[in-house]
Amino acid sequence: MRVVTTAQPLDTQPLDVQPTPLALLLLGREADPKSERGVECPGDLPSPSDPNLVARARAAKEKLGDKVFILGHHYQRDEVIEFADVTGDSFKLAKDAAAKPEAEYIVFCGVHFMAESADILTSDDQKVVLPDLAAGCSMADMATAEQVAECWDVLTEAGVAGSTVPVSYMNSSADIKAFTGKHGGTICTSSNAKKALEWAFEQGEKILFLPDQHLGRNTAVRDMGMSLDDCVLYNPHKPNGGLTVEQLRNAKMILWRGHCSVHGRFSVDSVNDVRARIPGVNVLVHPECKHEVVAAADYVGSTEYIIKALEAAPAGSKWAIGTELNLVRRLANRFAAEDKEVVFLDKTVCFCSTMNRIDLPHLVWTLESLAEGNLVNQIRVDKETESFAKLALERMLALP
Repeated sequence: MRVVTTAQPLDTQPLDVQPTPLALLLLGREADPKSERGVECPGDLPSPSDPNLVARARAAKEKLGDKVFILGHHYQRDEVIEFADVTGDSFKLAKDAAAKPEAEYIVFCGVHFMAESADILTSDDQKVVLPDLAAGCSMADMATAEQVAECWDVLTEAGVAGSTVPVSYMNSSADIKAFTGKHGGTICTSSNAKKALEWAFEQGEKILFLPDQHLGRNTAVRDMGMSLDDCVLYNPHKPNGGLTVEQLRNAKMILWRGHCSVHGRFSVDSVNDVRARIPGVNVLVHPECKHEVVAAADYVGSTEYIIKALEAAPAGSKWAIGTELNLVRRLANRFAAEDKEVVFLDKTVCFCSTMNRIDLPHLVWTLESLAEGNLVNQIRVDKETESFAKLALERMLALP
């Protein structure tokens, strides 16, 4: 069957944003039979208009008891977060799952690479489930195992592979994490990217940074004092990545041509506009944003950093946040009671469309299936891939 997810109405807290036709399509409020991918489910999903969905979710979760542990990424819908046992960013949630060995089922309300990481870090007895298999990540999909292997061949032919250390962002597939581990590299998050790069430069002369060019560039230039000229952009769709041998030999940072479709849409115009509309506003953006946006912002940090910054902010302060809208909206509602004004950096809707595929009907279907003894949508990483990917993750865990 073809499944089309349905977005729930926005909360009452205004964020001065207007949905575009494309946003409505991605959120499931409009349909395009020629392009919507959907996902096959062995059984019918509950109707999104079913008034008993919340009660059904509660009943199924109660029936499963300690056998199930539900993880909710910060970018999930409120209707899903309500049932999460823990919330956080992708790596925190994977670690939380590993710390819960008594749970037979780990239901990861996030996207595919996150569920893979949870499977890598949990025991063989635990089963990781993704409520909608179509919940992927466009950034992670921008670097395939075949493309990265070809890139390494290019670096080898240029005579620089031996001095290059791969550093891969957590937002990557298990295959890319395994490549990283196999070639002596490490994983990083948006919180510890600087430490990961410092470690990598102790191991070699250059870094191949996968798959998000913006996090790599911002960390190198903003946090480590490199110049933009120290960075080159490898395009997997061009011969030799679109680079000359001389460029590869001179570069310190070889950045993969990948990006986050959510954070990549913020612009300097967005920053200038919000400053004009809200005098005294603090602009706080995620490091996956473009370099010029990061340079124009007042503060830059991961989702956890953003939350902590708002928690510590004084009453009466004003904040424009450049990250996914579900999180910004939730923060706006939370901190309104503390007289902190929180607005979305852009004027148009900026949901993560694949995150939004995990909705209440998919969660109910998943929990009820598990409660009936039917394992659905299990995410499994093969042993060899898991071994090398875990090696890369362990190197990150060992960072000071």
